[in-house]
Amino acid sequence: MLVPHATPTLSPARVTAVLRILVLSTFVVLLNETIMVNAIPRLMRDFEVTAAAAGWLSMAFMLTMAVVIPVTGWFLQRVTTRTAFGLAMALFLTGTALAAAAPAFPVLLAARVIQASGTAVMMPLLMTTLMTLVPPHDRGRVMGNITLVISVAPALGPAVSGVLLQLGSWRLLFLAVLPIAGAMAVFGRRNLVNIGEPQAGPIDWLSVPLAAAGFGALVYGLSGLGAENAA
Repeated sequence: MLVPHATPTLSPARVTAVLRILVLSTFVVLLNETIMVNAIPRLMRDFEVTAAAAGWLSMAFMLTMAVVIPVTGWFLQRVTTRTAFGLAMALFLTGTALAAAAPAFPVLLAARVIQASGTAVMMPLLMTTLMTLVPPHDRGRVMGNITLVISVAPALGPAVSGVLLQLGSWRLLFLAVLPIAGAMAVFGRRNLVNIGEPQAGPIDWLSVPLAAAGFGALVYGLSGLGAENAA
């Protein structure tokens, strides 16, 4: 059983600042979940791939999050808050930069997986910090506000991508996000505080590959069924 971190003593203003940093960072990384939807026609032309293959840029993102998020709970118990934030943003920035410069479709797909790995760390980090810092009587209100942000980010993805695609290449989808995410990473590392002390905890390692295989087979089967019906 995981042992919860000790609750730190922070002023209300400091708690608000920490949560704002995490919420804004989570918004930026979640925006990329659906940002590729409108770019599929261009990607099909530039990389000479089918619509089903291009669709994996979004499916691989969601699949990676589904596999990584369960492991993140164990990971967050073993590292500090600043370390987890730094790793999440480093993965996201690496994936974003690689996607912007991707010379081939497999590279772009791998970049999306790296992006999603960082996003998968950020979401549990936000929720864990919220449950640790916010008093029980105020958690409902704060969680409602944060859930609204998390819900709006993927919904805005297609709209943002549509505007950016009107201005230039699909690579602009990543080039526009890169400096914003970079600024959030630097600002967050400077202002975040560690919440509690790292503690070792057990994990069922067998469930990790089983979950990856199960989700992968499910998504692959559904995508194949859709392609067959379309044909």
